[in-house]
Amino acid sequence: MNTTLRTDLTVGDICAGFEFSAAEGKGLYGWSGRLTIQPEYQRHYLYAERGGSRERAVVESVLRGYPIGLLYFNRVGDAYEVLDGQQRITSLGRFTKELFPVEDAQGNLHYFESLSAVQREKFLSTPLTIYICAGTEDEIKSWYKTINIAGLALNRQEISNAIYSGAFVTAAKKIFSNSTSPRLHLWRNYVRGDVKRQEILLTALEWVVKSSDDSAVETYMSAHRNDGDASELEAYFERVIDWAQKTFPRVHDDMCGLDWGRLYETYHEKIFDVAELAAQVDKLYADDAVTDKRGIFEYVLSGGELTKLLHVRYFEPSTIKTVYARQTREAELAGKSNCPMCAAGKGSNAKRIWKRDDMDADHVTAWSAGGETSAANCQMLCRHHNRLKGNA
Repeated sequence: MNTTLRTDLTVGDICAGFEFSAAEGKGLYGWSGRLTIQPEYQRHYLYAERGGSRERAVVESVLRGYPIGLLYFNRVGDAYEVLDGQQRITSLGRFTKELFPVEDAQGNLHYFESLSAVQREKFLSTPLTIYICAGTEDEIKSWYKTINIAGLALNRQEISNAIYSGAFVTAAKKIFSNSTSPRLHLWRNYVRGDVKRQEILLTALEWVVKSSDDSAVETYMSAHRNDGDASELEAYFERVIDWAQKTFPRVHDDMCGLDWGRLYETYHEKIFDVAELAAQVDKLYADDAVTDKRGIFEYVLSGGELTKLLHVRYFEPSTIKTVYARQTREAELAGKSNCPMCAAGKGSNAKRIWKRDDMDADHVTAWSAGGETSAANCQMLCRHHNRLKGNA
């Protein structure tokens, strides 16, 4: 890859003809139309978030004469696109378009036009240090992955979007990276993530490839790179969301972020009584023994077979101590083992008195059958028999 250093361009040159799309949340063009500020492989504009402190910092640095770092442009024929620096350039351009103010030393807010003529001239005439790069697509994309602003590194999907940029990424971002989409309200019941940082897009890709492995997602993006749309990805994602919504019509906060793609593949062919599922969910939410509410949904889908998903609370130490003492006292009086299952047998352990550390607390009536995690439903079994009985 070849690079050429330019120090003759100013903030005013780069901000000339600046355009910003509020709907898409990105800078479009600068340098009188010659510069594409956010090509498809770039992330969304993020400096306006968190109250806009980062975009104000960029402008204030220029006004105070501080350097804002190197910028990298990629030459594409007679035009250019920002390889690194789109957050800073967009911040400068947004300021010239009166989209946010900065604060002076006295705490007063100033939009661009309310600056003094001297300050405006100082701002626009500030020189920038820009490297113009030229090379193959692979070289440009490889370089792009390594030159990120400190503290705002590319995430996994932003890197993938850069590597496999093309018609498919463009189409997919319009669906899954659109912060104004009315469908987001529904999706956020089931999917976590920052739409601007491609995290919902990543979830959609993981669902359609049925894997969270990087290579599986990248293989899919590579195979579909030149597709004119992302209809397959969109249809599958919507199918999963629709199934989740119909299976559990009542929304719970704990639904968000579950692996609904895997749950759909595992259970969507089963026929459920939706009202019965809802009743089971309500009952489990009300059960203090269930310490992981997020596991409730797969537990009821599994027919109550996956108790471990719920992290059912074990018996309290005080309960174990009390039950062990009572059981042992009664066993000694009867001349039998303090493990009821040993006592019922005829082997060498039929009269054995086990130490407390050699026994486990067990539900007399299984928790999965409605038994409570209480002293009245607790019995002590030797570890051998507890394992044979299972942990339901």
